[in-house]
Amino acid sequence: MSRIGKKHIDLPAGVSVTVDGITVTVKGPKGTLTKTFNNLVTVEVKDNQVFVNRVNETKPAKQMHGTTRSIINGMVKGVTEGFKKVLLITGTGYRAQMEGKNLVLNLGYSHPITIEPVEGITIETPQPTEIHVSGINKEVVGQVAAVIRSKRGPEPYKGKGIRYSDEIIRRKESKKAAK
Repeated sequence: MSRIGKKHIDLPAGVSVTVDGITVTVKGPKGTLTKTFNNLVTVEVKDNQVFVNRVNETKPAKQMHGTTRSIINGMVKGVTEGFKKVLLITGTGYRAQMEGKNLVLNLGYSHPITIEPVEGITIETPQPTEIHVSGINKEVVGQVAAVIRSKRGPEPYKGKGIRYSDEIIRRKESKKAAK
C-alpha cells in the first residue's frame, strides 16, 4: 500500500472539504479550489480528516492513490497558507519592474518582455532583481514561475539569468581558465 496514500489529512480550523463523486472542493480563508480526480480512488471526509482509498489493486490505482492524497494536501495547504516562489535575477542591467499588474523584464534583449499574471496569482518585485510569485494553487504558481524563468534561464559560465532562490547553478570553468 502507498505510504503517502494511506496517511490521512487533518483539516485545520476554517477549512472545509466537500466531495461530489470524483470532484473535490476545498474552501478556506484564502479562497476555494476545485479539482476532479480519477475514478480509481475514492475520497472520504470523516471527523475533520480526509481519507483517500483505492477502488481496486491495479497498478494505475496504486499510482493514483498517493498522487491524489498529495494533491488534496496541497489544496488544503494552499487555502490556509498559500504558496510562494522567489526568483532572483543576476546580470548587469537585468531587472524587473511592475507596470500596473504586468511584470516587465529587461533581460539584455533588444526589447522588454511583458508578462501578464494569471487570475489568482500575485506577482511582486520588492527589489529590481527579485520577483515574488504567490497564490493558492501550487500548480499555477509553479507554472507562472517557470514561464518567468524560461525568459532567460541561468547560464553556467557567469551565472547570468533568472533562477529560483533555492536553486544551485553548477558553474563551469571557461576555456581560458582551463589552460
